[in-house]
Amino acid sequence: MTPPRAPLARYAERLHRAAGDTHHVASPLGAWLLLALAGPAATGDARAALTEALDADPDDAAAEARALLAAPHPMVAAATALWERTPAAELAAWRATLPEATERGPLPDQAALDAWARERTGGLIDRFPVNVAPDTLLVLASALATRVSWADPFDTAPGTDLGAGSAWAGRLSRVLRTPPFGHRCWVAATDRAGDVAVHAVPARTGDDGAGMLVVSVAAAPEVPATDVLAAAQELASAAALIPDSVPGRLSLFDLPLGETPLWTLREKPVNTFAPDGREERATAVLPCWSARSRHDLTAPGFGFDAAARALGELLGLAGPGFDAAQSAVARFGRYGFEAAAVTAFGMVVGLPPEGVARVAELRFGHPYAVVAVTTDPAGGPWHALPVYSAWVADPEELPADEAG
Repeated sequence: MTPPRAPLARYAERLHRAAGDTHHVASPLGAWLLLALAGPAATGDARAALTEALDADPDDAAAEARALLAAPHPMVAAATALWERTPAAELAAWRATLPEATERGPLPDQAALDAWARERTGGLIDRFPVNVAPDTLLVLASALATRVSWADPFDTAPGTDLGAGSAWAGRLSRVLRTPPFGHRCWVAATDRAGDVAVHAVPARTGDDGAGMLVVSVAAAPEVPATDVLAAAQELASAAALIPDSVPGRLSLFDLPLGETPLWTLREKPVNTFAPDGREERATAVLPCWSARSRHDLTAPGFGFDAAARALGELLGLAGPGFDAAQSAVARFGRYGFEAAAVTAFGMVVGLPPEGVARVAELRFGHPYAVVAVTTDPAGGPWHALPVYSAWVADPEELPADEAG
C-alpha cells in the first residue's frame, strides 16, 4: 500500500497555516491518522466533509492508517487508544474497523490520561491535550514518539558564523556545524519557496537498516512560512525516497558569488579530479532548537467536526459537542533528535437525566473457588477450557515488598 504522502502534505499545510509563523512544532501525521480511524463511521454529508479533510476516501484512509499502525517504523513508537464511558452497541461496526493494536477500555480520569501521554511518549509529553468532563462520551487518541542519534554528530561553531545579517548571531554563543562527512548540504530550486538552502542529516540506523532523515530548509526571509514548509515537505520526501539524493539541486557555479541571507559563495583554487576541473562543496551552520506546541483542531478544516457528526449519527445524536487538540514537542541538537505528539478527539453529550444507582462491594471473606480457563477467539480446542482451579481456604498476608 502506497503511503499517503500527498494527502498528508496537504493536511500538513492546513495545520501549519493555522499555526502561522510563530515558533511551533506539530505532527500532521498524528492528526491525520486519528481522523482516518474515525472515517469508516461516516455517511452522507459527514463522509463528504471527511473526504475533503483527509483528501482521500475515508475507507481508503482508514486502511492506510491501519497498515501504518500494524507495522510501525522502528524509529517511531506509535500507539492509538479508544476509551468509552459506556460502550455503545451502535458503534460496534465502527469499533471493529480500528487497528487490532488500538488500546480499548473504560474512560479514564484526567490523571490516567496524562500518565498515558507520558508513557507513550517516553516522558516527552506530560499532559493529555484534551480534558475529560462528566459529559465526555468517548476519547480517541494517537501518540507518536521518536528518539534518534545522528549517525555523524555535528561539530560546533561560534554563533557569529550564522552571518552578520542574522539576528540570532548576537544571541547564540555556539551553534552547530556539519561534520566533514555524513550530512547532505545543497542549494535547491523549488516552486513554492524559490531557491533554498537544504541540510539533511541521517539518524543512526537500526539492525534492520531502518532509519530517519531530518531535513532543514531555509528560504529568503520574505517567503511565507507556509510556502517554506510546503517546499520542505516535498524535498524531505524526495531525499528520503532515494538514498544520498539531492532533489532540486542547483549547481553552485550557476549562482552569483558573494553574500546572501542564505549562504556565502566564494571560489578558491584546489587540486581536483573533477572531469571539468570544477568541484562543488557545501557545509551548513544551524542552531540547536526545541519547541513545544498545542494545536486546537476544532476548526472545520481539520475534519474532527465531521468525525463528531459521523459518530453522533450512529448514536442517534444531533450535533454532539467535541474537542480535538494536539500536543507536540521536538528537540534538535548536536547528537540527535527527539519528538513526540499526542493527538486526541473527545466527543461529549448532554448529561443524562438523574436517576439512582446501586453499588455493590463484593467481599471474599470466607473460603471460595477459583478457576482459570483459556480462551481462543477462533474457537479452537483451548477455548473456554478450565486449566487450573482452586479452593481458597487459607489466605496469606500481602508480602511486605508489595505493600507499597
